[in-house]
Amino acid sequence: MILYTMMPSELIFPPEEVEQSKQKLISYQGISMLVEQTDSDHVQIVRILSSDPQHYLNQELCPGSKISFANLGGLSAM
Repeated sequence: MILYTMMPSELIFPPEEVEQSKQKLISYQGISMLVEQTDSDHVQIVRILSSDPQHYLNQELCPGSKISFANLGGLSAM
């Protein structure tokens, strides 16, 4: 089946609730992002939620990057 749409795939095929329960909205270095805890010492960036294009150009904060809890001094949960 081919589906031609402009809607994001998350709206058409919603992810399971188990995956969403691991994800949290945080603010790190003033940038809002969605992260998922991978182990007891790290979180992995799932999505950057910013309208500033400079935030997307930061190589350290691209989706898939891991942030150590030791580096989360500028972290605040939303």
